[in-house]
Amino acid sequence: MTDVTSRRLDLAGTRTFATPGAGQTRRRALAEFGFGWLQELWRDACAGRRHEGVALAAVGSLARGDGGPLSDYDLVLVHHPRGLSGKEVGAFADKLWYPVWDAGVRLDHSVRTVADCRAVASDDLSAAVGLLDLTHVAGDADVVNAARSTVAHDWRANARTRLGEMQESVVSRHARQGDLAHLIEPDLKEAHGGLRDMSVLRALTAAWLTDRPHGEVDQAYERILDVRDAIHVVTGRGRDRLTRDDQDACAALLGYTDADDLLTDLSTSARTIAYAVDGTLRRAMQSQRARTLRVGPRRPQLSPLGYGLYRHDGEAVLGPSADLSSDPVTPLRAAVVAARGGIPLSPTTLKNLAAQAPPLPEPWPEVARNLFADLLAAGPGLVTVWEGLDLAGVIERWIPEWKAVRSRPQRNAVHRHTVDRHLVETVVAASGMVRDVARPDLLMLAAVFHDIGKVPGSQDHSVTGADLADVALLRMGVSDADRRTVVRLVREHLTLVDLATRRDPEDPATIAALSEAVDGSATTLDLLRALTEADASAAGPKAWSDWRAGLVTRLYDACRAALADRTEEEGPLVVEPIELLPLSDDALDRVASGEPYVTVTSLGGAHRVDIIDRDRAGLFADTAGLLAAHGFVVRSAIVRTVDGVAVNEWWVDSPGNETPLPEVISRDLTRVASGDRSPLGKLQRRKSAGVRSPGSGSVDSTRAMVISSASDTATVIEVRATDRPGLLQDIGITLARASLSVRSAHIATYAGQTLDTFYVTEFGGGQLAPARAAQAVAMIIDTCDGA
Repeated sequence: MTDVTSRRLDLAGTRTFATPGAGQTRRRALAEFGFGWLQELWRDACAGRRHEGVALAAVGSLARGDGGPLSDYDLVLVHHPRGLSGKEVGAFADKLWYPVWDAGVRLDHSVRTVADCRAVASDDLSAAVGLLDLTHVAGDADVVNAARSTVAHDWRANARTRLGEMQESVVSRHARQGDLAHLIEPDLKEAHGGLRDMSVLRALTAAWLTDRPHGEVDQAYERILDVRDAIHVVTGRGRDRLTRDDQDACAALLGYTDADDLLTDLSTSARTIAYAVDGTLRRAMQSQRARTLRVGPRRPQLSPLGYGLYRHDGEAVLGPSADLSSDPVTPLRAAVVAARGGIPLSPTTLKNLAAQAPPLPEPWPEVARNLFADLLAAGPGLVTVWEGLDLAGVIERWIPEWKAVRSRPQRNAVHRHTVDRHLVETVVAASGMVRDVARPDLLMLAAVFHDIGKVPGSQDHSVTGADLADVALLRMGVSDADRRTVVRLVREHLTLVDLATRRDPEDPATIAALSEAVDGSATTLDLLRALTEADASAAGPKAWSDWRAGLVTRLYDACRAALADRTEEEGPLVVEPIELLPLSDDALDRVASGEPYVTVTSLGGAHRVDIIDRDRAGLFADTAGLLAAHGFVVRSAIVRTVDGVAVNEWWVDSPGNETPLPEVISRDLTRVASGDRSPLGKLQRRKSAGVRSPGSGSVDSTRAMVISSASDTATVIEVRATDRPGLLQDIGITLARASLSVRSAHIATYAGQTLDTFYVTEFGGGQLAPARAAQAVAMIIDTCDGA
């Protein structure tokens, strides 16, 4: 070991690594030593002669002052072309480089004029980014300043034309190196969220294209530098990769309890930088496009998204009228809108949501539970939105149990993500299976909680997770029956795949064991089947091979067949006689006079709209259409027709934060009944514009089926479809056109998916013949799918 290497390691020390602020002090001392030593070499090379127009400069970590104990030195000998001759410059450079090599210091060196610096920066993106840090070490400072200012000027002037090249380079590097946050042996420099990405942030800022976040991003950068320094000290080499063999020693040096705690902290830091570089690069690209398209002064382009949010420059932002201080549900509304739109929440919006929105009451109101289910079912758009909310601290406020698994590593060859990211990826995978289950909202909850028990000290994460999920679901106000189902799914989430791969899938004992795990419920079995696939496919291709999928399907089919004869938990919809319904005299008198009777009750952000009216053909479609036309989203409904009177209960949500007005709904129903269709005009415009419900997603085609033996007097049709504005109206119109009467209906929306049950009869009464029922099912499917 050379004297220089020993000196650098001595400066790094070992006793103060875990001391707060020690990293910056250490790196500052290392930089001062490096500059001082190089200046000595410069004086020795000059041998008492003064060289005009020649200077030694540094780039990279030495120039920035954040180099590690054994980081290499990136040096540039900058000279004026009218100074020393080429031969003299080469000889002088050798006098500088050879002592560095002899000292055992890794060296990246070059000799360039100011024009050379400018040319290489123009041709090589990485060189351009590096030269932005060009810093004088010794010699003629003017020539270094000239090179640096020229490169910086060109960078700003040409940044918009080079931005696409930078984005392509960053994306390609991230694809090659992976996400630092999720790697067990990460490259701290090149991986996504690593040290190299901070250079990208600085370059974007130097181009004056956008500002970059500071604060937590700078702190995250310092933490990664600390880990890099520890690697140098532990290995005695200037490495950037944290290998398994070195993790325990690095963790001890940095004051962590164990290597997992080190990786957890490292993952959190990497996520902070990765989110920052992704967002900053996205905003820079958006800024470039906006300037390219604009003519004259640029005004903010705000496109309404609902719930007081707007799309601006590719991000979701809160409008000026949003009142965060009084509505604890606003963060959920904002998250749903952004995730469904496939856009991130802006940094300012995230900051305001975290700082100003009050906490959700316990238990959560129903509207909050519905929105949370919508958020989880958003599909791939969930990932970026959830990451922003998590980094802002919002997720932990919703789910305190999340903190224990946040950025937690998984040391096995099957999983490719940290525990928390795996939970999110499982939710995304499950969102594509919502059509396969009767209760997609419970599937989403089971997915987000299934590995919540992977906390330090847990012996069986399934059992621990079930207990933690039970507490969280109780806080959310989930009903007892639904909570028990989700808790069971969390506890048994490995049972199906374990039985399928370790036991004979066709053995009656295996089928009985699986039946016991789902408490004999076909509905729960369907949920477990979907959760099993979502969990395995999110883990990685090793966890969900064709072989595993085949065994799971065989056991599931066998158990499903065994449970087919059992009755489901929910019985048929009971339609009470009119005299038993709680109707006021005023309501009956109003209906007798030919006017609809409408009342509205607002509860916890949702609204119950009770409508009593004379039954007529198309009433169901008209009512659903009017509610959608006024901008309300139907969450659930019970529609009953008894003795010629329709007694309907609708539960709606309002993206526009408006309360349904009974007199307006009554008036519009009367107008539509008289043949005036103008009140429905706004809905037709929303359909034409392609406006989607905040809870809608993109999954398989609609499923509709006849539920046999569900009623002795009506044909029962179940419909599972993606919710959208006007869907119920379209179904109602379709049934009316088929000359069918909706005797009663049970409407429910779970995680953006409808589970609607219609009791239909012929206009004259009676069940549908098989051919008529098949025709009605086909027409409903075509209507829902837009055929």
